[in-house]
Amino acid sequence: MAGDGENHPRGGDHPAGINPAARCTPLVNSVHQMTTTAPETITLPMMRETLYSAVVCDALDGLGYRNQSPRVELKPLTVDTVLLGRCKTTLWVAMAHDDPRPYEKELLAVDSCRPDDVFIAAAAGSMHSGLWGELLSTAARNAGCVGAIVDGAVRDVRKMSAMQFPVFSRGTCVYDSMHRHRVVNIDVPVEIDRVPFRPGDLVIADVDGVVVVPREIEQEAVRAAWNKVHAENVTRDAIQAGMKATDAYRKYGVL
Repeated sequence: MAGDGENHPRGGDHPAGINPAARCTPLVNSVHQMTTTAPETITLPMMRETLYSAVVCDALDGLGYRNQSPRVELKPLTVDTVLLGRCKTTLWVAMAHDDPRPYEKELLAVDSCRPDDVFIAAAAGSMHSGLWGELLSTAARNAGCVGAIVDGAVRDVRKMSAMQFPVFSRGTCVYDSMHRHRVVNIDVPVEIDRVPFRPGDLVIADVDGVVVVPREIEQEAVRAAWNKVHAENVTRDAIQAGMKATDAYRKYGVL
């Protein structure tokens, strides 16, 4: 079982005879044979130590979930790390007039964060203002939030970097969000590049990209990703010992 410890409920050339689709199949007989059985419970801290975005994406591919990573650049602007937690979703819109209650819902969203939340700001990639900055990072961290993924712009990067608070975004914009953007919904399903992010879904982000794992497939996907990480270690050792990549793939079924 995958758990969080807190009781919260592309292609290329391939060698002849190798099926490209098999590259993303996380559970094959050879993998089962050479990996240690995954622990009964895989907690969020364990996932942070072991998993990364690409292997989780591969596991989801193998389970038939082939649209779980936005194909847009969401860069780690503050710290090179693996961000992993549960989605705290917000939907943002651009303003065409002065906001009578500026910051109202974004502050409510930040204050309602819980431990291991990842703040998701879905703003359709707008670079019109900096939606996230040092003060929101400070408040979110105080509530237990472990990082933010912003489909838009942020600011205060130097200060957030000094805090070591993980923030992924499209880029930066020095303009304040007041009268330019506002949060209209909290804890609702949102989309980034047509990929759904739902409240409580597991999300992982690193320098390679952002991947979201639907709740209904989480346990199977995490276990598949865990097994593939350990299978890749065996394959890497074999290649480092001199085995050809084609032979290693045919023997272990992992790439």
